[in-house]
Amino acid sequence: DKKLYALRDVTATVDSIPLIASSIMSKKLADGSDCILLDVKTGSGSFMKTLDDSRLLARTMVDIGRGAGVRTAALITNMDSPLGSAVGNSQEVIESVEILKGKTSGDLWTVCRELSCRMLMLAGIGDRDECGRLVDEAVKSGEALKRFEMMVKLQGGDVSYIEDTSKFRKASFSREVYAPADGYITHMDSEKIGLTAVLLGAGREKKDDDINHAAGIIIAAKTGDYVKHGELLATLFADDESRLDGAESRYLSAVSIGDKKPAEQPMILDYID
Repeated sequence: DKKLYALRDVTATVDSIPLIASSIMSKKLADGSDCILLDVKTGSGSFMKTLDDSRLLARTMVDIGRGAGVRTAALITNMDSPLGSAVGNSQEVIESVEILKGKTSGDLWTVCRELSCRMLMLAGIGDRDECGRLVDEAVKSGEALKRFEMMVKLQGGDVSYIEDTSKFRKASFSREVYAPADGYITHMDSEKIGLTAVLLGAGREKKDDDINHAAGIIIAAKTGDYVKHGELLATLFADDESRLDGAESRYLSAVSIGDKKPAEQPMILDYID
């Protein structure tokens, strides 16, 4: 797959939907699952920037899966603004664990719950109401957290970090980013915010770069929120203090502030089966 991707890179076919679909589905089908549910993102933080392109990719992958005799469906979810409040490796693990521990609110929970519900429905467990109830009960009872801890343990991980997320290493430096004006946050460019995290060290700028698992962003205000001048927008984390100035500028360039509150955007945009 790496060799094929390298070939696509030099032949201007990285964005070819048939090649994207075959790359993804070859690995999904090789896994041997009875059912496959795909989460296809759309928006500024996604490879597919438009809903039409996301639907086309989803439809292509679902057809491939069903053609191979596997029950396959796709959920199209909104990635035009950052999902959740954490951007970065350790930060996102911590936020996910908090959901499993019962912090069931916000857009990340909305997407996680819908994906879980649809997976149960695809497996023939029950209707939407019944599957939704089972998802809620799994989190409330702690069974979902126990299952995640089992997965970590079976893969050789240290479960104590799940039991106490404060054990994750903290970055050496942080920088609070403040609103430059009063108003509503009208848009957040997810791709730019992701690149901000890369600049902090949470991702690779070059293929041989090391990933800093402690680097990242905690978002304090999101699209639709009203902020006052000087109010906290986000906190940046890095081990290299020299990265903070550029990251702050990039983060501010990703956030648009205006006078009118933007219309609320749904997180779940379509379901393809």
